[in-house]
Formats: sequence, C-alpha cells, structure tokens
Amino acid sequence: MAGYKGHLAGATVFFGVYFVGLVFVFAVDEAYRQFSEIELVAYPFVLFGLCLMFGLWPDVDTNSKGQNLFYALFFAVDVVLIATRRFEEAAFLGLFAILPVIGKHRGWTHTYWAMLLIPAPLVVLPALLFPEAEPLAGLPFYGAAVVGYFSHLFMDGLVVPFPRRRRRR
Repeated sequence: MAGYKGHLAGATVFFGVYFVGLVFVFAVDEAYRQFSEIELVAYPFVLFGLCLMFGLWPDVDTNSKGQNLFYALFFAVDVVLIATRRFEEAAFLGLFAILPVIGKHRGWTHTYWAMLLIPAPLVVLPALLFPEAEPLAGLPFYGAAVVGYFSHLFMDGLVVPFPRRRRRR
C-alpha cells in the first residue's frame, strides 16, 4: 500500500505512458493542428493535474492528503455555489461529497466500476456546457482521470498483488 507520495509518483509514471499514447494518436492525423499554441501547452498540464488528483481520489474515504485536498476543493466550490444563490447545486455537492466517508476504507472507492464512473462527468459536462464542441471533447480528460485512478489501484496492489516483504527481526 502506497502513501500519497507513492500514489503521486505512480500517477506520474502512468501519465507519462498515457501522454505518449495521446501524442501518437494526435500526431497520426495531425489533429494537434486544431489547437492554439497556448492550448498545446495548457492541455498537458491540465491532463497531468487531473491524473494526479484522481491518483489520490480513492483515499478520500480515509484521513489522508487526498481527503484534505478534495474536501478543501468541495468547500470552496460549495461557498461559491451558495454565494451565487445556487442552493440546489450546493446541496447536491454536499450530498455527493459525504458519500466516500460513509463507506469503509478500501470500499467502493477502490473498485473498477468507481474508476470508470467517478470521472464520467469529464465526458458528459463538456458536451452539455459546450454543445458546439465535438461530442467527445472531454475524452482526453476522462482518460487522464481514469489513468490516475487506475494507477492508485495498481499502487495499492489491487490490480496485480504485490508480494509481501518479510520484516527482518
């Protein structure tokens, strides 16, 4: 079981592989030409940030650096929603924010279905918020989130069990 530094390192390695794959895919048909120079620099940083965040996400169900990060983020978003009088959205955010801490550690947040479902808004929201954009515009962001999540499960030994080391006495 890795700590937060191990999960960040694992997410970084997995992101490197994912990013090389994206570069290859976008280079094959020169799809990168659709982006401005700023986007070509900014998108990789956003993708990397998402990968790191979702590399920490599964541990939001226990007292951890990931929990501290996400609940600070939830709090800030909730304050903005309340200040802009979007009470219904604030209530739903509060409801969904408490779900991980209701479960046990390494419960539902450490499952494959959660790995695929939790980042799903990254595909759906761009299509809803920007109907003029490509239907799958959020797919690279979803992919980065899933890769980060998968790296967490991998580092915890839930994909391929790591052999236990015996302690010397």
